[in-house]
Amino acid sequence: MNHDSRTAARSSPHTDRSPDAIPDQSGRLAVVTGANSGIGYETARQLARRGAVVVLACRSHERGLDALERLRADVPGVQAELRLLDLADLASVRGFAEGWNRGPIDLLVNNAGIAMVPFARTADGFESQFGVNHLGTFALTGLLLPHLLAAPGPRVVTVSSEGQRFARFDMTNLNAERRYRAAFAYVQSKRANLYFAVELQRRADATGQKLRSMAVAPGLTRSNVLTGGANGTRGRAYGILTKLLLRVAFRPTADGAKTSLYASTVPELPGGSYVVPDGPFQLRGEPVLRGRGRALQDSATAHRLWALSERLTGVRYAWPTDVSPRGLSASGT
Repeated sequence: MNHDSRTAARSSPHTDRSPDAIPDQSGRLAVVTGANSGIGYETARQLARRGAVVVLACRSHERGLDALERLRADVPGVQAELRLLDLADLASVRGFAEGWNRGPIDLLVNNAGIAMVPFARTADGFESQFGVNHLGTFALTGLLLPHLLAAPGPRVVTVSSEGQRFARFDMTNLNAERRYRAAFAYVQSKRANLYFAVELQRRADATGQKLRSMAVAPGLTRSNVLTGGANGTRGRAYGILTKLLLRVAFRPTADGAKTSLYASTVPELPGGSYVVPDGPFQLRGEPVLRGRGRALQDSATAHRLWALSERLTGVRYAWPTDVSPRGLSASGT
């Protein structure tokens, strides 16, 4: 992303970014992971309102069906379907990709994730936050890549967090090889999301592909990421305090979805963009592009993480060329 593009995006803070201003999405097919609630559901709902065909990729069949029914009630005539996907199980990720029969994918929103959960391992033995938030996302995107590249203007939007700024990214402890601290593991996995999104764009550019990869941070948002799933086992006191904090300090889900929708739909947005709220500490506000940050420039670490992710997941990206991406250093792999 060049300097002029960043400046242009920052110089128009009064641009209408309300849901009604989203461009017409007719003819686009969007896959949204974790679309049964929170930011994922709101993202899918607004895309559907503007005419997109939406696939809700959800871990729970019951919660996914409930979301699909709500979506059909919210958006009469919507073209939507539910498909099961568990990012904590690479067999599920492969099954989702192998069963794909809807043709080209115009938009993949990597929204699903978990936050600050007690220590656990995925089905494949990875620390759960690293495994779900990064490795599952990495594997899914790679396995769906042929369908993305078959679309005329494909986008991949990966939901990170501005909490990633506080990560001490330790390549030797990504999988809780040593001491586990829930908050540390979470922000590290969100840094991995950002590394992944930017490195995906580098590799698309290096192989001459039209794919655009974006990362977003939603800011402080009321969703069930802190109360659902594994966090539901923390007890009644945790649930009460967390729900109170969400109500007082966090903004509505519709506001948190704005950065995802902006990255998904703004026509001229350059690949490699990182979209964040424009308020203090990027915790709330309207979407803007953030052009500076350690992870955005640290291509060496991003490249090392990519190689590690390929090794751990067994997923290698099938770029339509017989050579490796040009201009990517092999140092540190």
